[in-house]
Amino acid sequence: MDRENKLGNYLRARRNVTTPREAGFPDDGSRRVPGLRRDEVALLAGVSTDYYIRLEQGRERHPSEQVLQAIARALRLDDDAAAHLFRLGLPTPARSPAPARTVSPELLRLMDGLSGVPAFVVGPSQDILAANAMAQELYRGFARYDNLLRMIFLDPFARELYGDWDKAADIAVNNLRASSAQFPDDERIERLVGSLGVHSPAFATLWARYEIRPRTHEDKHFHHPQAGELHLHYEALAITSAPGQHLSLYSAEPGSPSSDGLILLRRRAEQHTSAQKGTAIDDRHPR
Repeated sequence: MDRENKLGNYLRARRNVTTPREAGFPDDGSRRVPGLRRDEVALLAGVSTDYYIRLEQGRERHPSEQVLQAIARALRLDDDAAAHLFRLGLPTPARSPAPARTVSPELLRLMDGLSGVPAFVVGPSQDILAANAMAQELYRGFARYDNLLRMIFLDPFARELYGDWDKAADIAVNNLRASSAQFPDDERIERLVGSLGVHSPAFATLWARYEIRPRTHEDKHFHHPQAGELHLHYEALAITSAPGQHLSLYSAEPGSPSSDGLILLRRRAEQHTSAQKGTAIDDRHPR
């Protein structure tokens, strides 16, 4: 990540994905840039082209709140994206709290009690910090159940499991961008971005769009090899006692085929748990 000109990088990325039609400019197909030109953003924001160029190049580092508001409107930024623009353009001396890396025993007990739904805890870099048996069963086809971004972009099973891989990939990257905005100095996020950028062109393309959109809830479609077609609702609940952690939960409409699929996953999870306990007992008491 470029620590020197984060504001300029963000403005350039968002300008490149804002189409002339969205901004009210004609597009005859002869444009040489993918999105808006700098002078067009300046015109929409009511600032000089030279001033806007200096913002993008990092030679102007103290824009006013009014200027940032005008640029946010010009680039059609939603609330999350605009909030990130203000964080970059109007930085405060206060440091973000360090993200929590371990899951509390109380939260682990809560997840174990949620035996009828997949539940897992992720950190800011989307590392899976803990998971109940149902969640492990849902994701069992992956070679490693460790980081959602690595799984989606580097494990071939992801394209089999997700009913809409492109949507899942886009949401995951946007969510990581939101985490990186909340924890701008997190080394784990930086290492993950660097690794995925090298090994996954698809990730690099999505990351360059600079979309800031935290994932709090959505409907997801899975092609599960054992449970079949699963249409599940996803909720992410922030753990206020552990900065950066979220409890992720999946649920299905009662009485639906997807609900039956979760019942099947629960039975398989119970079987795996029983088998593991039996193995542990045999290890302690060899015949």
